[in-house]
Amino acid sequence: MNFVDKVWKILVGIKDGLVLLFMLLFFIGLFALLSARPHPGTVREGALLLALEGVVVEEKSLLDPLETLLSGTAPVSEYRARDIIRALDAAATDSRIKVVVLDLSTFLGGGQVHLTEIGEAMDRVRKAKKPVLAFARGYADDHMLLAAHASEVWLDPQGLAIIAGPGGTNLYYAELLDKLSVKAHVYRVGTFKSAVEPWSRNGMSEEARANIGGVLGALWEEYQANLAKARPRLALGKVTGDVIGWIGAAGGDLADAALAAGLVDKLGDRIQFGERVAEIAGKPPGDETPGAFAASELDSYLADLGPPRGGKAIGVVTIAGEIVDGEAGPGIAGGKRIADLLDAALAQDLAALVVRVDSPGGSATAAEEIRRAIDRHRQRKIPVAVSFANLAASGGYWVAMASDRIFAQPATITGSIGVFAVVPTFEGSAARLGIRADGYRTTPLSGQPDIIGGFSPEMDAVLQGSISASYRDFITLVAQGRKLAPEKVEAIAEGRVWDGGAARQIGLVDAFGGLDDALAWAAAKAGLKEGEWHPVFLGAANEGYDSLIRKLLTRRGTGTPAAQAGAGGDIFALVAARNAALGARLVDDLERLTGTRGAQALCLECPALPAARQRKQDEPAGLLALLAALAGR
Repeated sequence: MNFVDKVWKILVGIKDGLVLLFMLLFFIGLFALLSARPHPGTVREGALLLALEGVVVEEKSLLDPLETLLSGTAPVSEYRARDIIRALDAAATDSRIKVVVLDLSTFLGGGQVHLTEIGEAMDRVRKAKKPVLAFARGYADDHMLLAAHASEVWLDPQGLAIIAGPGGTNLYYAELLDKLSVKAHVYRVGTFKSAVEPWSRNGMSEEARANIGGVLGALWEEYQANLAKARPRLALGKVTGDVIGWIGAAGGDLADAALAAGLVDKLGDRIQFGERVAEIAGKPPGDETPGAFAASELDSYLADLGPPRGGKAIGVVTIAGEIVDGEAGPGIAGGKRIADLLDAALAQDLAALVVRVDSPGGSATAAEEIRRAIDRHRQRKIPVAVSFANLAASGGYWVAMASDRIFAQPATITGSIGVFAVVPTFEGSAARLGIRADGYRTTPLSGQPDIIGGFSPEMDAVLQGSISASYRDFITLVAQGRKLAPEKVEAIAEGRVWDGGAARQIGLVDAFGGLDDALAWAAAKAGLKEGEWHPVFLGAANEGYDSLIRKLLTRRGTGTPAAQAGAGGDIFALVAARNAALGARLVDDLERLTGTRGAQALCLECPALPAARQRKQDEPAGLLALLAALAGR
């Protein structure tokens, strides 16, 4: 009997081992398949198809293939702005490309700077005598920033096109916290640092309203000028100023109203649009599908182009998303991760360094860690330029202080030189539940911070002192980096937000321009002529499996709620998308209140970028984070 048991155990062990082996081989094979990059051979003569099924970003967030497949939900697709621009510029002179097609049916938006730069690249395609055609079932503000630059803008007859303009509402929780007997301790420096107002007020302060109103007003003027130049026949005043009259004149038909106002050029469904493209691009060989046309997709076309090469290397480090402590990212600016990338690049023979920023800021300690790493390159006597994208505020501005020149665009939002923190205590809530805190203390700081018993005046003084010290550091860095008197920096600081045009006037940035302008300036400063250098993007990861995973999950109907809502193309789909975003917004606000992350150089009042980011923080840092850790013991 013992012999039979032993044999049986051996057989079971062999079986389990074989199962594990086959599973391992399966996942290795699956990963290899998903890691395969698009093959350049798939590029065909015809159209360059830009089917933007998600958001335009500065840096793609990291996708874990196995975790995503097991979750069964595809994250929102992300497209780097620089990739789209590079493809458009190449298409302008590529004899294989007869027409550029933008499919914006499931486009979810992008920052104004990114979309403006893509629109300018579309103009360059048209100047090369190549048509650009756009199609969607619904156009909103971000869609129109792209579509306005197309030769022909098509709209599904059941769709709509509207322009709402920037702005909206914030949520304020002071009355709710009072009803719950929760005390929000607010520590800040800066009259205009309104990021703390949701916890201390029931509405926007007049200072915050005036500041953000000026910034959004400047962005709105820039937006209107862009559309007026691209589509002179567009009756923008009627579309935005007399919505009821505009729709009423079209008998309530939103598609006809869009056509009459010059928002779109033609009404037609996807089949009709495809047939129009096929007139220019040709039909794919052997494909008789209605509306089919010969086309190459973005990933395949970029693979065919290959990475830039030739000449000396100019390093480009990307700081995108909220700045946090630790290894987070890409897509989130983990301070340690970015500092490590920069330090590793010290061993490379870089002719210059360009820092690309698209961030609302975040952890002050992480921002300083990144700034110091940038400064180590500057100490090697190589040119260091900074290029601001849509947003470079608070900590996003902090990191730029170790540079020789700062470039921004008129629609860039920057400044917000201020620091804050919010820490809740629950002594009132505990008392209502019959919970009391008592004990023996040897000093006023004994047992502090005490989130149940409340903070002592001495603890409040320590916390406010920490915020004030971080603010003084910020002011000093800006004064030194911009060669301004501290008094002048104080006058334009206090958390005030600026648009790119105003920021240039007051000395916060040096010149207008995008990433290419910053690269060209850095190359010239390094003594390099055109063709003698190429950019190297530090930390760029292999993303070959990314698009395939997203397509697999999307085809199964398991895309994100935002993407699914955006695919509807009518006004009710927009409402659904807003409802889906509201829940995430409430959770995010709650997490910000309860999840102390240290002193924050963060612009929460700045308009949010469309990409949904999962904030990750690997290591607590700063005094407030240390106190939070102590309180949790």
